[in-house]
Amino acid sequence: MAAAAGYGKGETITSLLRGWQNGDQDAQEKVIRIVYDELRRIAGNFLRNERNNNTLQPTALVNEAFIRLVDQKNIEYEDRNHFMGIAARLMRQILIEYLRKKKALKRGGPERNLFLDEVQELEDKKPLDLIKLDEALQELENIDPNKCRIVELRFFTGLTLEETAKVMKISHARVKREWTMAKAWLYRYISGDCGD
Repeated sequence: MAAAAGYGKGETITSLLRGWQNGDQDAQEKVIRIVYDELRRIAGNFLRNERNNNTLQPTALVNEAFIRLVDQKNIEYEDRNHFMGIAARLMRQILIEYLRKKKALKRGGPERNLFLDEVQELEDKKPLDLIKLDEALQELENIDPNKCRIVELRFFTGLTLEETAKVMKISHARVKREWTMAKAWLYRYISGDCGD
């Protein structure tokens, strides 16, 4: 079964990631086989609410992310969750670039709508666009990078609170508290209720 999953004898995803970083083409191909379906699921989550006859498909988003991951030279992948977090961030960036280009072509055409409840229980169903969410996350990253990373891991990668705590090497209670505060901050930012 291990061979079917992409692992050879004595290999782990972490050892394969390190091999990839050291230029091992075989390790790179094994990593791609191992995580491809999970990245397609994440890409599908990004694209599931695209309403404007989206021409970008999950496979194309994942393939573009892998092209960019191959070019990443200065990142040391700690483990599978760290790798998936980086891949999810790249897919978010690719999707934002795509949506901005699409919007520029349409010159004021309708924007992609998400609902605030897609940001895990943000309690309101006002539509917002993914570009606005990205702007909010960029601002949150400037204010509190940890909260931004928690949102990326939870919302974009789909990690649980426990998995997020493990990736970030902080307590479950802290992740839960930071996640709650990040959701509230994003809600206020996106709804325009940022008051001074």
